[in-house]
Amino acid sequence: MVSDVLETLRFKTLLFGRVELGAPWAVRMPRKANASFYVVARGSLRLQVEGTAKPVFLSAGDVVLLPRAPAHTLDDGSRRTPAASDFVPPQLLRPSAAPLGGPGQVTTLVTGCFQFGADPAHPLLRAFPPVIRLSTQDGQGTPSLAATVQLITAETATPGAGSALVLGRLADVLLVHALRAQTALAGTKQAGWKALADPAVGNALSLMHEQPGTPWTVERLARSVGVSRSGFAARFHALVGETPLHYLANWRMIRAARWLRESTDSLDIIAERAGYESAPAFSKAFKRRWGMGPGAYRRAPTDGEAGPLRVDT
Repeated sequence: MVSDVLETLRFKTLLFGRVELGAPWAVRMPRKANASFYVVARGSLRLQVEGTAKPVFLSAGDVVLLPRAPAHTLDDGSRRTPAASDFVPPQLLRPSAAPLGGPGQVTTLVTGCFQFGADPAHPLLRAFPPVIRLSTQDGQGTPSLAATVQLITAETATPGAGSALVLGRLADVLLVHALRAQTALAGTKQAGWKALADPAVGNALSLMHEQPGTPWTVERLARSVGVSRSGFAARFHALVGETPLHYLANWRMIRAARWLRESTDSLDIIAERAGYESAPAFSKAFKRRWGMGPGAYRRAPTDGEAGPLRVDT
């Protein structure tokens, strides 16, 4: 199931930063377009996510993922409500020679974010809770999670040649741990996860993911997973939130966008791989989905997308 989720979300790690904050301190983060994550390398903090009633308390070794990137506040937890003077501007959250904030206990944070290729309205993204917390201290964390946190902490403390590549791979591992935890906790309760776990719908999703260029129909998908057409269509819509063909069309556009940016294949080849009979038909559908034609999309600057990771020193 985790592999299917990763294939569906098509994520990239955008950046890493490491910052030291001395109490009293607080940071107010606005809503973002990309999922944020924090690794607590030292100290402790309190996280309050907009729209949730209870704060989350984190200590050294903990990891927290905010899949939908809501507005949130981080602080040292020493006051019921942080004072205005405690707040550090978010843009200062980057490596610094001295701790930001006050003269008190220091908390060291490693920050990063994921860019998901799937549409924000994708049922899997909607199924994520506002906060996913992973801990190496409560007995539920695995040895590999603890090792990953230690490696991230060490690599960001003394970055060297190849650190960007190393940190990118370690971030991938963090996301896998988060997905494993979410699968265990909510896999049988929430629609997006139930869709992957359902034998018929899950297998149909895998077929569409692996073979987007196949001329799928609802009847052909239903026959491939061994159920009736009407039963399959109803169950797919109930679990995924949209019809099979609407999901397929969206998935083809997501894959096509990646092929345009990551390959030099001609428009005709990409159109065929995406299941379109002609390049003009593909171009029309692509422009309707992304607001620009395939050629313009391929030529557009990639600022804001995940490129090579940068480690500030």
